[in-house]
Formats: sequence, C-alpha cells, structure tokens
Amino acid sequence: MDALAHEKTPTMTLPTPHVGKAHVTFGLSWRLLVLTLVFAMLAEVFILVPSLARFRVDYLSEKIDAAHLIMSALEAAPGQQYPPGQIDPKLRDRLLDQADMLGMTILRPNMPPRTLGPRMPPQIPMLYDLRNAMAVELVLDALSTMAEAEPSVMGVTGLSKVDPRVVVEVVLDEQPLREGLWAYFNRLLVISIFISVTTSALVYAALQWLAVRPLRRLTANMTAFQQDPHDPRRVITPEARGDEVGTAEQALADMQQQLRALLLEKERLAGVGFAVTKISHDLKNILTTAQLESDRLENTPNIDPDIKRITNGIVRAIDRAIRLSTNTIRFAREGLPEARKQNLPLLNVLSDVCAALRPALPTAAMTVDIAPEIVFSGDPDLLQRALENLIRNASEGGATQIVLTYERINASGALIITDNGNGLPKKAVDNLFVPFSGSAKSGGTGLGLPIAREAMRVQGGDIVLRSTAVGATVFAVLLPVA
Repeated sequence: MDALAHEKTPTMTLPTPHVGKAHVTFGLSWRLLVLTLVFAMLAEVFILVPSLARFRVDYLSEKIDAAHLIMSALEAAPGQQYPPGQIDPKLRDRLLDQADMLGMTILRPNMPPRTLGPRMPPQIPMLYDLRNAMAVELVLDALSTMAEAEPSVMGVTGLSKVDPRVVVEVVLDEQPLREGLWAYFNRLLVISIFISVTTSALVYAALQWLAVRPLRRLTANMTAFQQDPHDPRRVITPEARGDEVGTAEQALADMQQQLRALLLEKERLAGVGFAVTKISHDLKNILTTAQLESDRLENTPNIDPDIKRITNGIVRAIDRAIRLSTNTIRFAREGLPEARKQNLPLLNVLSDVCAALRPALPTAAMTVDIAPEIVFSGDPDLLQRALENLIRNASEGGATQIVLTYERINASGALIITDNGNGLPKKAVDNLFVPFSGSAKSGGTGLGLPIAREAMRVQGGDIVLRSTAVGATVFAVLLPVA
C-alpha cells in the first residue's frame, strides 16, 4: 500500500457554476415594491370610482331638494304686486341662478304640475332618473360626465327628501357638475397616491426584513457552499427564528452538514476504490497465470487421480477469484449505461432472456405468463441485463421455479418475478442494493442487484423487493413510463 501512496487519488467535487458580474437591475425587492404599489393603487381605484358616482348622486340630490325648497319658498313669499299663489319673476330668476338651475318642474299628489324656468331649453339632450338607477349605471354616468368636453344641459328626475311623494325634475347646466367631479377626483387622487405610497413603503420594509433579507442570506450561503462544499465555514448558521425561514435555515444547515460528511466519505471511498482497482487488476493477472499453470498440471498425462481432484478444486477457486476481480474492475470503471428506448412487446424481451439463461441455469424452470399485447417502452438490452442478474441470483439462492408475470400499477406497469428459493437473510435485505454488501451467498460480490437496479433507473424504472421468505421471494421490476 506504500507504493500506492504516490498515486493520484481521484476526488469528488461539485461543478462550479458560471458566476458572472453581480448585476441585478430588477431584483426581488424592487419587484415586491412595484407589485405592492400596483396592488395598492388598484385597491384605491376600486374605492375612487364608486366615490365619484356617490359624489354625483349627492350633487344631483341636493339640486332636487333645493328645487323643492325654492318652489315652496316662492309660493309662500308675499308679493306686493302679485296675488297669492303667483311668483315674483325677479325672485324666481335670482333663486334659480343661485342654485345653478335653468328650470324645474314639481309634481305633487292631487295637484297640477308646476314648472319654473323661462331659460329652459326646448330640448334636453341627456335625461337621468335617480329613482331606479343601478350602481353600475351611476358609475358609468359619472365617468361619462367627466369625459364629456362640450358644454351641455342635463335633466334629472328624483324624489324630494322633504316629501318622498313629491317628484322633482331639474334642468341643469352640466359644466358645474363636471368641474366638481374633477375637483373631487383630484383630491381623492392625491389622498390615494399618498396612502398607496405609504402602504407600499411599509409593506416593502416589512417584506425586506421578514423575507427578502433572509432569502438573500440563504442564496448567498448556498452559492458559497456550492463553490467549496468542503469548507466547514461555509455551512450556514441558523438564526434563532421560529418561523418558516428559521426552519428552512435549520434544514439547509443539516443538509449541508450531511453533504459534507458524504463528500468526505466518498473521497475516502474513491481512494480505497482506486487502490482496490489496481490490486484487483494485478491480482487478476496473477490468478490468470495460476489458472494456466493449473490447467497444464491438470492436463499432464498419467497424473495421479488424487492430484487431479485437488487440481480441479484449485481451478474452481481461481475461477471464482478471477470473476470477483473482473466484476470489481468492471463496476469501478464503468459509468452509467446509456438508455436507448424502444417500443417492443414485453414478451419478446422475456423470451430472449429465457433463451439466454436456460443453458446456464439448467436446474431452474422459468415460466412467463404475460399477454403478448403488452408493450415495453425502454431499453431492451438494459432490461435484459437487469432480469438476467435477478434470475441468476434467484437460481443461486436455490430456486427451481421462477415465474414472471405482469401487473398494472397506476399509469405504468411492473414485471413481477417470483421464485421458490430459500429467501434472503436479514443482512442481505438491509444491504440489498449496496455494492459489495448485499450478497446472500458466501463468496458473492454483491454487485448483481446494484447493477440491475442501475440498469432500470437510468431508463426511468426501478427494482423493489416486495417480500422474501423460504419458498417465496417476490421482486417488482417497475417498468419505465412511456
């Protein structure tokens, strides 16, 4: 082993991501600020538009009440030149001017209509009835009043608040209402902007403190840890927080500690594996030479039968040692196999597997009970490799009957392999898919099942042990999803 100390030991390192210049023009903080501002403004708009409609309704309702009051005042005012019930024209015009009205009509129960307004136009282009107006209609009317640029006249009908039995019709110049709406809109807009900006700033500050700042810390730590996961100083130190951020920091710290431990273990194993590979390679050459010498000794003419029997045992032992060295070297050097998926009838793949294994496993009877229309979508060579390892393990475990069936699981399917062997011991079950650890027989490498599972996982499948007992061991080979 001293000679191996000078060999270059392979190490496992994580790829370093390409990190450019830190130039964030529109980061998470600014996005939160802009979104908060936009949402606050939208909320204010939902308040502002109905407020404009309410302002217009109140304005027109005041005009209707004022019209009723003017009519009552004119009818009750004493006149020196006019008999009772007659209206002083000068007083009428002065009151209408002060109320910004062009004319009015009062409809009272059991009384004829009373109309005032010599300046009332012959045609009124816009008529509004406040008695049955809907909310949407009132909003649209307010917006249309603000959008109208030309001076116009409007007529409004409503009920008097003093006496709901009285219907009042008022003719108005629309310009004062429009100016009032715009003035009210400007006041509300200033207030809304102030509320939105203040709310956005407060929400932004709260999000910065509660979410963005911890998220930046997590991001910076993960980036630094990814660049050098071996440095223990790059493991995050969780803050004393009881919320989700504290939980995430604690989970990240635990994960980083576990990853560091795994990386250190992988490096040690990589060094050991490199040494074992060299030893296995040299040992294979030595054993091959010993096997050739044993063959020569066995084929020597007139050899003593006892010596020949001993030689046969030596040859079998050497064969096992060579297989162990060969499998170790192959497992250490081979990378993940490449999957080349095809759509094939599953029965065809299983028939090839049985045909390839029958000469090597004469004591095991293999039965395939699968419908011919079932299609396998994956790599048939990798599936055959996985099945051969499973069936060989079953035969080496004493199985004389191996049955292959198909089972539908959710959107995919599974190949069920049942054998009547001796079952798997607990130690083998605990380390079933761990290389060099899951062998159930003496002298085994423990590579068959890890290789089989690897062959299925690279194409989107898997291998699962369902149950094991004397006389019944069941494996499920989960087939790739098409």
